[in-house]
Amino acid sequence: MTTPQPFIGIVQGDACGIGPELMSKLLQKLKAAERNRVLVISDQRIMTAGNAVAGQETPCKRLNEPTEIDQECGQPQLLDVRCLDPTSIVPGTVSVDAGRAVLKTFGLAIDLAQSGIIEGICFMPFNKAAMHLAGIGVADELTWAKERLGVAGRASEFNVIDGMWNARVTSHVPLKDVAEKLNIDSIVEAIALANQTLTRAGYKNPRIAVAALNPHAGDGGAIGTEEIEIIAPAVEKAKLQNIKVDGPFPSDTLYIKVRDGQFDCAVSMYHDQGQIAIKLLGFDQGVSVLAGLPIPIATPAHGTAFDIVGKNSANVSAALNAFRMVAAMAQGRNLATPDRS
Repeated sequence: MTTPQPFIGIVQGDACGIGPELMSKLLQKLKAAERNRVLVISDQRIMTAGNAVAGQETPCKRLNEPTEIDQECGQPQLLDVRCLDPTSIVPGTVSVDAGRAVLKTFGLAIDLAQSGIIEGICFMPFNKAAMHLAGIGVADELTWAKERLGVAGRASEFNVIDGMWNARVTSHVPLKDVAEKLNIDSIVEAIALANQTLTRAGYKNPRIAVAALNPHAGDGGAIGTEEIEIIAPAVEKAKLQNIKVDGPFPSDTLYIKVRDGQFDCAVSMYHDQGQIAIKLLGFDQGVSVLAGLPIPIATPAHGTAFDIVGKNSANVSAALNAFRMVAAMAQGRNLATPDRS
């Protein structure tokens, strides 16, 4: 029996970047069964501007109010959120107005998902500087979504490419502060969240590898003791939760093991430790998943790409992978290899 396609919300992203173009291209790229179960949450004027850049258009049923949403209408729908006139912004720049529009549309999408109207959210790239100008008040969109949803537990951004998942213990903190922020409990929490997230995405008994902090995993304590005192004990503690986890492994070889299929997910100690490896494997294919939230949310792992705005050169592959990752997580199925058809 065919699993029903989930009803997914697509959020416009920062209008000064490539989001409008990607949104248009994504709708064109989706299969009919996917496209007909989509709610675009955007100012119609932004959608029109994106169509103009992409040189194409996918007709959508325009809605003025959330009460008009029909999950079974059999065509893509556009909830017209009047929040930003594209003629009032300068493409390729940081804009407080674009940041406000992001918070308005993303916030509405979260509310719709929380009420069960949509089953997941795929958002086009945001710009953190614009959101801060707009008064987001927290570090990033993950923290903002976590607070809006009332999540008390751990939440973290995961990156995914070609079935390779990367989680992290610390994220947007200075490198000089990483070691002091590591402790056994925080590493166990990161491992448990990785196991929970991959299980939710359809993996059975996910295989998780944990990265060392220091070169050569500390060389037995010669160049660092975090592996001995913190990371290895955390791995052993996580095993007591029946999690299939191993490590710590030197990070210069860890991602080869994940790439070659020995593990499904790596848990890195800090942001760039995993990001560099994952993005080198396919910058224009990767997906960022907001893990630890009660609803599946994902976005392309690349940014707003201010340097190519308006050139019709944005690659839609990562947006397509993000959409299908959200759908897979909404259905609890394993999308280990993205479908690029």
